[in-house]
Amino acid sequence: MGEDSAAPEEQAIQTPVALEGDGTSIARARHLAAGFLTRVQAEHGLPVSQRAMDLTQLVVSELVTNALKYAPGPVLMDLRITGGMVEIMVWDGDPVLPVARAADAGRVGQHGLEIVMAVAQGFEARREPVGKRITARIALLDDPGGAVAGRPPL
Repeated sequence: MGEDSAAPEEQAIQTPVALEGDGTSIARARHLAAGFLTRVQAEHGLPVSQRAMDLTQLVVSELVTNALKYAPGPVLMDLRITGGMVEIMVWDGDPVLPVARAADAGRVGQHGLEIVMAVAQGFEARREPVGKRITARIALLDDPGGAVAGRPPL
């Protein structure tokens, strides 16, 4: 039995990591995400589309960048597989929840949250006893018609 009292085969596949605020953290986080999904395929036999691989790295990059840029202290990232999705959780020490800004073609930068919300099948921002946790979910597979699983075609 695991810590959460579930049988081992029922436990989520996950990998937590602490990231420092140095210049290599964002690239390291993307690399860890790609490695995690590659291991999920190789060790657990779960299919992961190239789109899911690319979008996961994009979402990781945006969430980790925002956490390192706007929050003091360390950043924690946790990747887990649940219900056909990769769940990307990023925690930081700033309790202020992010807010999506109105579209502005003249704005340079600060589009990360909008990008994450556009590509993710699920998004949640929650205050924690210390700081906040941002969670995004990306479908592991596309359906045979090319639509992202769990989302109708555009």
